[in-house]
Amino acid sequence: MAGHIASLIRERRLLGRAYVLPDKRPVMCLGAANLDRKLRTLAPLRMGTSNPASAEEVFGGVARNIAENLARLGIPAALLTALGDDAAGRALQEHAERAGIDTRGSLKLLDAATGTYTAVLDDHGEMTLALADMALYDRITPEFLAGRLPQRSAAALTVADLNLPLASVAVLLADALREAVPLIIVAVSQPKMARLPADLRGLRLLILNRGELETRVGRALPGEAEVAAACAEVRAQGAQDVVVTCGGAGVFHTKGAALVWLAAHQVEVVDVTGAGDAFAAAVCWSLYQGSEDLTLACRRGLKVAAMTLESPDTVSPMLAADVLDEIHDFDLDAPLFPQLAPHAPHKD
Repeated sequence: MAGHIASLIRERRLLGRAYVLPDKRPVMCLGAANLDRKLRTLAPLRMGTSNPASAEEVFGGVARNIAENLARLGIPAALLTALGDDAAGRALQEHAERAGIDTRGSLKLLDAATGTYTAVLDDHGEMTLALADMALYDRITPEFLAGRLPQRSAAALTVADLNLPLASVAVLLADALREAVPLIIVAVSQPKMARLPADLRGLRLLILNRGELETRVGRALPGEAEVAAACAEVRAQGAQDVVVTCGGAGVFHTKGAALVWLAAHQVEVVDVTGAGDAFAAAVCWSLYQGSEDLTLACRRGLKVAAMTLESPDTVSPMLAADVLDEIHDFDLDAPLFPQLAPHAPHKD
């Protein structure tokens, strides 16, 4: 019997030691699906002059990246986004379908170009500047979301990025509060923090970096005590939990009134693009499996983020359904990250 159970767990027909049957409902991802342009300098970047660089175009967008990471991790993923009726939009949809992402219900716009994101990376793969043309996501209105309510209600988990308009994010929060489908919101930039409503009731988890948290609370957060106070403020606004990413240093996450720090893997960075989305996807993966342990979810997120940092691709091709199986809730007493850094440097 034990051997048979072990075989079922390996085949992902049972999940973990509690022998929970896997959920076949999808994770619904809402937000951006872009054509990403990455320009990487071949030598240290010099401002105010021309820099020799390499260039490539890849598929990106926070919601789309999360959906592809989830699909590669073996989770059914759906994507509601807006695409232009152009070559880029058709290529994005075809790629999503090949990756196993359900894009039915996405908005097709005849009068708008598909969103683009252009990142300038230095010779170490670190982003120095990014420019986004994403006005078409303002067309994902409350009325559009209402028309997709049956599809959204069928999800096991919803994850949305802040490329959506403020009113649409408010609808998602209200629906989550009413329908009890867990909602995770992933911030995308400091300017777009204005799209996060004041009332966060219904929000299971907010994932953002330290700069975005500073924007939310309107003050600098130089140390752990200040981050903890800011997280408590966000939780008082209605969010159940908060995860604060600190670049290559690690992450904070709330645990009730406490704040937990986990250090990141030390890796040779090839390209930072997509690492934060990979982290968010793995956190969603962990919650989807039925575990409410946010420390476990973040440890899984840090592993997938490290794999992405070591890859030139926005979504690591090394991801598979079993890559997180060795990180369990029963090995938390032997932490993966032995060196905590409670006063992590601001890396945003």
